[in-house]
Amino acid sequence: MGLKPIKVLEEIDKLRDWGLETLTKMISVPTVSPLGDRYEEFKNLIVEELSHVGITPKVITVPSEVVKECLGPEPAKYPRYIIIAKVGSGSTFHLNGHYDVVPGGSGWTVTEPFKPRVIDGKVYGRGSTDMKGGIASALLTLLALMKFESHLNFTYEVAMVPDEEVGGKSGTGYLVKSGISKPKYVVIAEGSSTRSVWIGHKGIVWGRVIVRGRPAHASTPWLGVNAFEKGVEVAQLFIKELKPRIESKVSKYEYDIKEGKKATIMFGGVVKGGAKINQVPSEFTFTFDRRVLPEESVEEVWREIKGFTNELRRRGYDIDVELISSSNPVVTEPTTDLVIKLKEAAKEVIGIEPRATVCIGGLDMRYYIEAGYKAVTYGPGMLKTAHAPDEFIVYEDVIKVAKVYALTALKLFNLA
Repeated sequence: MGLKPIKVLEEIDKLRDWGLETLTKMISVPTVSPLGDRYEEFKNLIVEELSHVGITPKVITVPSEVVKECLGPEPAKYPRYIIIAKVGSGSTFHLNGHYDVVPGGSGWTVTEPFKPRVIDGKVYGRGSTDMKGGIASALLTLLALMKFESHLNFTYEVAMVPDEEVGGKSGTGYLVKSGISKPKYVVIAEGSSTRSVWIGHKGIVWGRVIVRGRPAHASTPWLGVNAFEKGVEVAQLFIKELKPRIESKVSKYEYDIKEGKKATIMFGGVVKGGAKINQVPSEFTFTFDRRVLPEESVEEVWREIKGFTNELRRRGYDIDVELISSSNPVVTEPTTDLVIKLKEAAKEVIGIEPRATVCIGGLDMRYYIEAGYKAVTYGPGMLKTAHAPDEFIVYEDVIKVAKVYALTALKLFNLA
């Protein structure tokens, strides 16, 4: 007798209590990055929880030199673990979830950040949405499919990774680069909400504008060149002349937020200048954050910024621009089988077909797409609660998404 998809979905319902208990246990471990001093505790928790249900996960330790290169010497003192659990055999349907979280912060009223509390079907705690709720969904599907493993013609794999909140190079980046897993399909379990499947995300160019002057005593300012005053002029020129050019660029893809269709640039995240109250400042700097559309490239964006800087230099300003970091935009076309089958599965499970949209932020998805894998992001939780006080996730969404994962995999491998 063949595998009936409804039986898998019913099995997920039977695992509700296990999923909720495991989710609250995960939230209780303050896996704050970049330090990562509680990562080992989380690894031990997952290994123990899965061993109780008959699964022995593979644990990979990220080399300390990789961590040191990515994050510096202090985080490198603490091991980074990639935990992989799977069932079945054959081509791989791969779920990815990061277990690191941002600091708990202040302003919580419902509970403390790492003391999870369940109220009216909502699970409160830091990391509930971003993204231990998504990990719980992925694990629920894993356990449900394990019961029907003899019927599977594919491998269902869950990878739990560190350090997404600080760039992901020492987590998903290392996993993909190492070739430890070579999936056919990838779903990032990040909280896209049940109404959206993120098929890509914008890229990022971070840079710094440096404006130079000439120091002098404040009692004789005419003998110097005030880098602050020149910097204010330069910043205004960037805002009035370059910013409109950038914001005139509009993406062809759909976004959750209509304003997200535009390319954007934000100035002044970090501003520095001057060394002493009675000295004409010799240098003034300000940063910019440029979000790159999937239709653009980091190279052309950087050329545009460099070109504008050269233009201002020709007008007489002593300025330069430095690239701090960058990451490419990525997209999986909405016509691919992964996107189509996930949307079909969500419609059947939830009753709503999610929109295929591009995320305005950055995601670990880029590592997979840049390596040539089909990847999307779909998971429980809402972006607006992530990183915020009283972060929460609706537990019923965790269950629904687990069912969507199961049905998507079954459809892609012709078992549903």
